[in-house]
Amino acid sequence: MSSMTGRAPGRIRIIGGQLRNSRLDVPDLPGLRPTAERVRETLFNWLAPVISGARCLDLCAGTGALGIEALSRGAAGVQFVERDARAAQALRDNLARLKAQGGQVTTADAMAYLQGAPQPFGLVFLDPPFAQNLWQPLSQRLEQGGWLTPAACVYVESPRQAGLALPSTWMLHREGTAGEVGYALYRRAAAT
Repeated sequence: MSSMTGRAPGRIRIIGGQLRNSRLDVPDLPGLRPTAERVRETLFNWLAPVISGARCLDLCAGTGALGIEALSRGAAGVQFVERDARAAQALRDNLARLKAQGGQVTTADAMAYLQGAPQPFGLVFLDPPFAQNLWQPLSQRLEQGGWLTPAACVYVESPRQAGLALPSTWMLHREGTAGEVGYALYRRAAAT
């Protein structure tokens, strides 16, 4: 993983499932911050009971490592949303090279994408660029816009001390830290 202000490494590894040990080419783009291997390993251990057959949304996909890891581990499909055209093309190239089935890449701003017609997802990866502070508006749009199934899981990655204001229906399931990064898995509960 690169620093929050540095550049991404040239390649990262898928750590589990059918594509285990496959390498993803990572474009050299400012601010691109792939999720660290040990964080992905922990996250997918948490998700083991729900990943098979899941419909996933990788919002602010970047390298697509989270979504490709989900496909590798049996997710039914992943919608990748990435606003940077170069990162989106690198993601398409990686999916094609790995012959990963079930991934669809949309080049769009995350908030603009969530203004479209909703398709409920059972698992969402929410890891926006740290400098843009998009957690609250994106999480509210996910919750209120019909983008989540009733029992959806949402993974959130942020600066360690961010103090995020997330929807009250998102119940913390598990959390951890890695260096200056905080990560957490939430489960959606019915609104009261």
